[in-house]
Amino acid sequence: MTGHVPVTPKQPDVSISAQAASGVFWLTVQKWAIRISGLVTIAVLTRVLSPQDFGTVAAASTVLPFFYLLSDIGFMAYIVQVDKVDRRMLSTSFWFSSLAGLLLAGALIGAAPLFGGVFGSAEFVPVLQVLSLGVVLTSVSSVPMALLRREMRFRAIAVQGTASAVVAQVVAVTMTLTGFGVWALVGQALSSQVVMVVLAWLAAKWVPAFEFSRREFSTMARFGSNVLGVEFIAMCRAWGEAAIISSTLGLSALGFLNIAQRLVQIVQDLTGAALVTVSTSAFAKIKESSGRLQRAYVRALRMTYAAMSPPLTLLAIAAPLILPVVFGSGWEQSARVAQVVALSGILVVGASLDQGLFYGVGKPGQWFLYAVIIDTCSVVVTAITAQWGLQAVAVGFLVVAAFATASRWFLVAKLLKVSPRALVGPFGFLAVAVLAGGGAGLLVLAVSADLLPIVRIAITGLAVLLAYLVVLRLLARQVIDELAGFIPRFTRATRFRASTTPTDLS
Repeated sequence: MTGHVPVTPKQPDVSISAQAASGVFWLTVQKWAIRISGLVTIAVLTRVLSPQDFGTVAAASTVLPFFYLLSDIGFMAYIVQVDKVDRRMLSTSFWFSSLAGLLLAGALIGAAPLFGGVFGSAEFVPVLQVLSLGVVLTSVSSVPMALLRREMRFRAIAVQGTASAVVAQVVAVTMTLTGFGVWALVGQALSSQVVMVVLAWLAAKWVPAFEFSRREFSTMARFGSNVLGVEFIAMCRAWGEAAIISSTLGLSALGFLNIAQRLVQIVQDLTGAALVTVSTSAFAKIKESSGRLQRAYVRALRMTYAAMSPPLTLLAIAAPLILPVVFGSGWEQSARVAQVVALSGILVVGASLDQGLFYGVGKPGQWFLYAVIIDTCSVVVTAITAQWGLQAVAVGFLVVAAFATASRWFLVAKLLKVSPRALVGPFGFLAVAVLAGGGAGLLVLAVSADLLPIVRIAITGLAVLLAYLVVLRLLARQVIDELAGFIPRFTRATRFRASTTPTDLS
């Protein structure tokens, strides 16, 4: 099979919409299931394992993502968005990624003592060497995972993610209770990856051929180099900010910032993150129709704002109450920082959606240039504001987020060939909703000072949500209709999946 063969047959418009709704539902269920079960696991592990155990694995986790990136160099993103694929293209991607994964894992094993010297820990070295096997596991599953995303089989992806997380947590708890120490965390990470690899291959039903095309490799590499560049710049930004904050304010300040950012990330994961993931594949399906692409993007942007901004607003006003409940005492300094970081999160909730848009339409180079500018600004602002303390750094993040959001209006407008005002409109109702929801939440906090913290958080969240719904009904009624329309679309997607089978690419 050497000619271009579509992965999926051409489907009616309604199927794409229905599959997108189904994908959002299943990925959201997956994230909730993983987070809730993870809380039980972490409650057990933190009572047996030491902070040093967690720190050792966390240090190794800062090294591994770079090697994950190099093993794929953006080929997965290319497969998801390209118009047509064939067995030769997929096999080329598979053999390169597999070989790269093996070589990178070997290099990481050899370089582990050097990293151990940097982190000042002898125990770090064997942990990193064993975890390097994850580079191989990730690389051999990149093509099957790309095919599942391309075919919008998000239910299968959600099931794989949930199953792998549950197995990993069982392994972690079992190894912890039987005295394996830090290796319980290593077993948790590797067992999750093994299950994901096995289930991805079973679901994709694809077998590579012994083929390698230099032409296909060159095409994929040109696209993937920009994807790799974006991720590399993001890692450099994170490293640079961490180095600046730790050297200027100390490691404790970096820890407080990390907890604040982690709390915001949890909120984002449990709300609209799935919508962003699904939209990338959906944009790739309709990129040839400018009108449909424009309408789909604006609709996805409105729904992303509506889904992700209420919980972030709650966090922005109630972080001093939420942090002790979630992380316990001793993290008070993270509260004010979390409030500002949550406001930054509200501003940039559309950033991942925009990134998916540029990848989906095959324009990663433009997003790479944007990422270079914004991430450079973030590091520079961090260097300037760090001398005034951690809260000043958080305010700097907020300023950069505002600049980044305004810049994306013009960047996306040019790509979609629309006026920037068409993108400012959805942000307008977001600003009003944030003010209304924040005001209602602050009022409830003021009159509920005598209640238990968990009760105050609950009724404040309810007040924020009700205020948001009122604003949506007055200013953006179509958003409520679109959210309500997800249920019948999900039902149609379920029927559609039941009556079709995955395309055979073997």
